[in-house]
Amino acid sequence: MTEPTPITRSVAVLRADNPGPMTLDGTRSYVLRAPGAPSAVVVDPGPDDERHLAALAAAGPVELVLITHRHADHTAGSARLHALTGAPVRAVDPAHCHGGAPLRRGERISAGRVRVDVVATPGHTADSVCFLVAAEGEPHVVLTGDTVLGRGTTVIAEPDGSLGDYLTSLDRLEGMAVALSPAPGAPVAGLPAHGPVVDDLADRVRAYRAHRLDRLAQVRAALEALGAAPAIDGARRPGDDLVDRVTALVYADVDPSVRRAARQSVRAQLEYLARAAGRDAARGVGGGS
Repeated sequence: MTEPTPITRSVAVLRADNPGPMTLDGTRSYVLRAPGAPSAVVVDPGPDDERHLAALAAAGPVELVLITHRHADHTAGSARLHALTGAPVRAVDPAHCHGGAPLRRGERISAGRVRVDVVATPGHTADSVCFLVAAEGEPHVVLTGDTVLGRGTTVIAEPDGSLGDYLTSLDRLEGMAVALSPAPGAPVAGLPAHGPVVDDLADRVRAYRAHRLDRLAQVRAALEALGAAPAIDGARRPGDDLVDRVTALVYADVDPSVRRAARQSVRAQLEYLARAAGRDAARGVGGGS
């Protein structure tokens, strides 16, 4: 893409030229600008690619830049876009802010004649947020970052990803999407940072939850086959050897290019199971006392 492509009257997308196993066909930056608005909002500037950033700046004037989470394929171009446009860059993590204050979860922002609600969705990373976008006369859409993708599933990323937080975030997104649906058969769409538009966000979230629970069952089965427990060492991380052995069983058929991502998800699942076992033990569940 050489210029943003409209999705709705107030939302356009520009895909960066950074395809790969984790970015799919490239990171999607979004430009929010209602008809007649004098300025625009950019969400996720993407990589530090001069051509991509120049196209985003040309869609302006840009008054604000928002970040869904800390990963470099979303943030590496932030400082340069700030220099090109003067627009403040705001993220949950202060390390990724440039000339702007950190985002507050639950904050409501008005810019580009659209309304943007910051929805806390930790799990993929601790700082992950989604943006609920409302514009006059248009249905709501949700910019989902990497929390929900257009194709495939999301990695629970090290070091701060959390499966427990992620499942809670999926519940939050599903409830919000159902509540905002204007009528039966008119679902709320999700606009992911990777892959195509998700036409029915609530339905995709339900599929994501089912997938996560199925994987969790596979990890439990792998532990049983190995005669192991999802133990966590003093640093509250499962040992590397256990992660490797469970990954080999549960993700035996994955391409080597995404094996590292599979290991991250297995580690997150083992941490989740270990904490659940600890809670059960504290309540006296599953054993005598």
